[in-house]
Amino acid sequence: MPVHLITDPDDERIADYRALTDVELRTRWEPPHGLFIAEGELVLRRALRAGYPARSYLVDAKRVDQLADLDTGDTPVYAATPDVLREATGFHVHRGVLASFRRQPLPSAAEVLATARRVVILEDVNNHTNLGAIFRAVAALGVDAVLLSPSCADPLYRRSVRVSMGEVFAVPYAKLDPWPAALADVRDAGFTVLAMTPAPDAVPIQRLTPAQRSRAALLLGAEGAGLTPAAMAASDVRVVIPMRRGVDSLNVAAATAVACWELGRDDPTLS
Repeated sequence: MPVHLITDPDDERIADYRALTDVELRTRWEPPHGLFIAEGELVLRRALRAGYPARSYLVDAKRVDQLADLDTGDTPVYAATPDVLREATGFHVHRGVLASFRRQPLPSAAEVLATARRVVILEDVNNHTNLGAIFRAVAALGVDAVLLSPSCADPLYRRSVRVSMGEVFAVPYAKLDPWPAALADVRDAGFTVLAMTPAPDAVPIQRLTPAQRSRAALLLGAEGAGLTPAAMAASDVRVVIPMRRGVDSLNVAAATAVACWELGRDDPTLS
C-alpha cells in the first residue's frame, strides 16, 4: 500500500479534510461536492462494507498499519504527524484515521416505503449528535428506514456518522418533500403516522392497537420545539411516552429508542 507523506497542512491533496470543525462550512461544502468524511477505523470499514467508494485516506503516520489489510487500489493514502493533522483539520484527530468517501444517490421516499414495515420520520432535527444517535437506535431496534424533512441535518456529516457508529450506512433514508404535505404519501403507502408529543391528550404508546402498531411511522420533531402544528395536524394519532417524577419529555434520540423498542417488542423477527 503506497503511502504519501504530507508535511504541509495546506497541501491541496488533502483539501477534503480542511476545517472539519467548521459546521457551517462543511455542511455547505460537502453535499454539493458529493463527499463525506468518516472518522475512525470502525466507521471507515463500515462505509467500505456498505459500498461507498473512497476518495482518499488520511492517517496518523504512526497508524498506517491499521489500514494494511485494505485493498486501497488506486485510492491515495496520505499520512501526517498529529500536528499536521490538527492544523489541517482543526482538531486533534485522536482516532488517527480519516477517510473521504463519495456519496451515493439517495433513494426516493416511495422506494424506501415500498420495502419497509416500520419507519421513523424526523422534522427539523438539525442537531448532528441527536441525528447520529437516532440512526444507531433505528438500526439496533429493527426499524427499516428513516425519512427526513428538508430542514433536517445531514446524516453523513462527520459527527452524525461517528455518533451512529457507522450505522447511518446500514439504514436506508430519504428526504420527504414537500413538507409536511408528503406525510399523506406515507399514509397512502399503508402506514399509520404516529406523532410523538408530550401533550396530555396523547395516547400512551403501549396502548396503541395492533392495527396502529403493525405499520407504524413514528414522527418526531426537533429537540425542545417538538413537532410543528402543521406536522401534528397531518398525523393519524398523537402518541406519548408516559413520564414519571414530573419529567415532561425525553431527548429526541432517547424518545426514538424507547418508541422503537415498544413498537418492536412483540415482533418475532427481532427475537
